[in-house]
Amino acid sequence: MDYVRRQVPDKHGMYNGHVRPRSWSILAVVMVMIVLVPSAGAAQLGAGASGVSERMTHLMLQLAVILCVAKTAGYASERFLRIPAVLGELASGVIIGPYALGSVIGLFEHPELTEFPLSPELYGIATLASIVLLYLAGLETDLGMFLRYSVAGSLVGAGGVILSFVLGDLAAVWTGLANSVVSPAALFLGTISTATSVGITARILSERNKLDSPEGVTVLAGAVIDDVLGIVILAAVIGMARVMERGGNVEWLPILAVLGKALGFWVICTAVGLLIARRLGKILETFRSRQTMASISLGLALLLAGLSEKAGLAMIIGAYIMGLSFSRVDCAHVLRRHLEPVYHTLVSVFFCVMGMMVDVNALQSILLVGIVFSLIAIVAKVLGCAVPAMFAGFNLLGASRIGFGMLPRGEVALIVAGIGLSTGLITSDIFGVAIMMTLVTTGVAPLVMVRLYDDREGLRQRWAAARREAGRRRSICLTLPNVEIAEFLLSNVLEMFEAEECYVHQVFPGETLFQVRKDDISITLRREGATITLSCGDIDCEFARLVLLEALASLVKVFEGVREFEQTTDLRSQLQLG
Repeated sequence: MDYVRRQVPDKHGMYNGHVRPRSWSILAVVMVMIVLVPSAGAAQLGAGASGVSERMTHLMLQLAVILCVAKTAGYASERFLRIPAVLGELASGVIIGPYALGSVIGLFEHPELTEFPLSPELYGIATLASIVLLYLAGLETDLGMFLRYSVAGSLVGAGGVILSFVLGDLAAVWTGLANSVVSPAALFLGTISTATSVGITARILSERNKLDSPEGVTVLAGAVIDDVLGIVILAAVIGMARVMERGGNVEWLPILAVLGKALGFWVICTAVGLLIARRLGKILETFRSRQTMASISLGLALLLAGLSEKAGLAMIIGAYIMGLSFSRVDCAHVLRRHLEPVYHTLVSVFFCVMGMMVDVNALQSILLVGIVFSLIAIVAKVLGCAVPAMFAGFNLLGASRIGFGMLPRGEVALIVAGIGLSTGLITSDIFGVAIMMTLVTTGVAPLVMVRLYDDREGLRQRWAAARREAGRRRSICLTLPNVEIAEFLLSNVLEMFEAEECYVHQVFPGETLFQVRKDDISITLRREGATITLSCGDIDCEFARLVLLEALASLVKVFEGVREFEQTTDLRSQLQLG
């Protein structure tokens, strides 16, 4: 059974095994060869890259270096520095990019483009990675949970977006990065400030077992609202920038038209996607092959991303809408699981490429400005999310958890900044400020969240009981004689759920935590030692209980058969060698 993976984590909580010190020395030599050997032919490739074959060879060498360096840097960041892998991948891009080591080895220089530092082929791979990233972000959204905490999440998300955009826009003018509050630079910095990286926050919450806490659920719901508003603001800002490029003056009627177009595209596509998502899911299930289902769903995300670009919006909007639509289908976990290898490969390329676009020399000149802007972005997001949370029933501790949980900018801010730089609407200096703000907020948030999320109550007294009752789920606990029997019973239960055409998903690799989904059924199973706990809503409780009883009856029948076999058979004589 491929859904039960028996891995033993090491003392660092990693599942990939230990790397011996001797292996690190070998790896260092390999990394030097990877970086330096391609540089020998890079100059010739750069000079004679007119043919398709030469350009593709150049791209393969670039991807080889990027994947090896970015993955190694990300692994080292998590393993030794205890910081998110995205920071290591970004830093690796800065180091090997055309503004730093890349100018020495000549592999990442692209002389044909003076304003944009990377080749179209490499940036195309990064764009594909951003589409996969936003598609999976939408796919991971729990709509039921979002609706349940929609009021608190809406207040938190809207407050964070509004205050971050306003202060980010004003800070751009105050620090001298923009001439006016309606200039493309100020608008883009305001838009970048609104972003929230729910992936980083969700990972920290899962490690602390706080994903289903009131604060955790509110952060996830608020991040959905944040993404929606951020995408709409991005579309409006791009439209405003294009209007100013054509006419030179800001005309509010075209801007409102762009805003209405963005909202209309979002609402219509989301509504249609949610209405036909289950039918699309049933069509995908007819292919029987889960790899085929995942590939076709990604193809549909690329299709909607292209249509979004044709409509004058960013491609990531269409990708997110498709992911949000497929989040309701039974096979959502299957799609995500089979796309995770693509995600982990391409997203490392995306972060590294974003780091390559940072002009190190320009970053030195705006270091102080970048630090000031980052501090303003931290204050804006934390206050913008924490204050509305206090009005939604959270105390100061709970509101602080939510505020810092919404703080990481991460990949969404990088995508927005990359769009601005690639379209020429912002300069490399402003892009460097965005990168610095992303690094600071992504680094600060995990350090603070680890200390804030403990066993103390984050809700006000009068709200705590009501919320616990509203989110009450029944639990069935069964303690078996030993761990081996518990594992055997859990395997039978999962098999029976799959026989009932349910989708079984292992939530975290290496952990015995599973989620079962079918239509409106949502059941969680966890094994801790010899105890199996089954958690579900009141409506699903009877169905879950029947499956568990059937699995127990099957287990008893197996043991009775083994006992009868043992009593009627001379095992010693049969086990003797002939």
